[in-house]
Amino acid sequence: MRKWPKCYWLWDHRMWLLHEATCRLDAPVARRLWEEDMSLVGMMLVKDSRNFHGWNYRRIVVAELESPALEGSSMVESEFDYTTKMIKANLSNFSAWHNRSKLIPRLLDERNADDVARREFLDDGAFGALLECPYTLTNLLEFDIMKNALWVDSTDQSLWFYYQFLLATIISRAAHEIIVPGFTQADRIGYIDRQLLFLNDLLDGAEDSKWIYNALIDCTTAIWEMKGHQIPLEARHDMKMWINELRKVDPLRSGRWDELAGTLGLED
Repeated sequence: MRKWPKCYWLWDHRMWLLHEATCRLDAPVARRLWEEDMSLVGMMLVKDSRNFHGWNYRRIVVAELESPALEGSSMVESEFDYTTKMIKANLSNFSAWHNRSKLIPRLLDERNADDVARREFLDDGAFGALLECPYTLTNLLEFDIMKNALWVDSTDQSLWFYYQFLLATIISRAAHEIIVPGFTQADRIGYIDRQLLFLNDLLDGAEDSKWIYNALIDCTTAIWEMKGHQIPLEARHDMKMWINELRKVDPLRSGRWDELAGTLGLED
């Protein structure tokens, strides 16, 4: 594993060995083996914090340690804290952000969070621990954490994927029912309005970032759907301009942008 840390078969064989231990050994003995591998994967992620094999393996180890077969209990709080630690060390860590997004629904459920607590979680952000970052991400709202990070690097794919997850908690009916079911339609519209203001500001000086144009289109489409109105001419003009910019900054996907324009009724 030290020589080939991204070899599927090494990780798969190790998982098979440990599952055999669960089946064949007494629970305390098997648990000790799984706990040792928790330490191993921790060391692996210190060496390469973005190794998705390691992150996937960690999720498997945690699930087993939580299982009745090993007389386990929930580790969601400690794992959530672990993602904070890893993001603090490197904001451009897709695997850490991804793991965090998977933990949040379960975290809120296990805390028995009511509507107020869920709203505070999103608004206050659980990122208060991200102190000491060079651009001071202290005591900021969850969306503001991402805004600060995107001001630093508006082309970082891992940041945009997590930002899209946050947007989905507001835009998607299914997602918002899981994360913040108490949000009213007016709440959702207000959030997206603020994101549109931020994205337009971010675009100034970052006109080569396709991610901004994508987010602007998604938010504009979503907000008028929420309002139950046709997209007005001015907004349609902006969306057409953004798609034209996407054709320029990402010409290899020109067919994708043509299809998007057709779907939105914005063909030339």
